[in-house]
Amino acid sequence: MTSLQGKILIKMSTKADTARDAGLTIPEEFVYERGISYGSDPEFQDLDICYPKEHEGKLPVIVSVHGGGYVYGSTSVYQFYCADLARRGFAVINFNYRLAPKYKYPAPLEDLNSVFGWLLSPACRETYPVDTDRIFLLGDSAGAQIASQYAAMLTNPEYAKLFSFSLPKFQILGLGLNCGIYDMMAQIRETKGKGVMKDYLGNLAKNPGKDLDVLSFITKDYPPAYLITSEADSMKPNAKPMQEFLQQKGIRCECEIYGDETTYHVFHCNVRDKIGQKANDDQCAFFKSLL
Repeated sequence: MTSLQGKILIKMSTKADTARDAGLTIPEEFVYERGISYGSDPEFQDLDICYPKEHEGKLPVIVSVHGGGYVYGSTSVYQFYCADLARRGFAVINFNYRLAPKYKYPAPLEDLNSVFGWLLSPACRETYPVDTDRIFLLGDSAGAQIASQYAAMLTNPEYAKLFSFSLPKFQILGLGLNCGIYDMMAQIRETKGKGVMKDYLGNLAKNPGKDLDVLSFITKDYPPAYLITSEADSMKPNAKPMQEFLQQKGIRCECEIYGDETTYHVFHCNVRDKIGQKANDDQCAFFKSLL
């Protein structure tokens, strides 16, 4: 059963996201293909791909991990944000993953791994204009935590061994971490393993294993990262410490705080918002600087 915190999050997020995107459509200059299966679960394991109709050659790829406190979120909620990222010259993967509390950790990591398996397959590369030598990964809120953890797995073989699934061999050129949680052990302590942490982690919320001590497994091989937060983001306190942590490891990392006291959590997903657009411009410019 979903926790009270989870239920409130779902209700409030559904209302806010519906209002944010009311009246929006995917612009005609994009290809937006929906409902592509990447796994056996028909409810959750599907993805969308979006890219400009007019393009030259293969496009760099952004894989986007949606937020939602591990209990909420979908491709429909993120479709306009992902299409707007594609406007900047990318092919963008927008995918559903199995949600808590029905599915527990590490289900989203397993699903993200399967998405990369699909992306790297010959069938995908023959069908879509994707350059799999130029892949970027980003996520916001809980999605930022998932993305940051997967990047640690991908760049530290010893950490990857703690998980039961095998990772494909590829490189993430850059990482976008937006309005996120990064220190899972601190989050577990702060929440006392309750609420959405319990929804997602189950018994591990009270007895976490070393695989949840993600920061201890980050090495100098971690991808360059661009962190986004805002003045009124509830996750703002996580951003600068993560930037400093990565920089101390010798990892290129930039962090920007946008807006004012009216600029809230995941503001960058609002494609009508000028501050959000500036944040997305800056993050995509960072990605392009790594090409």
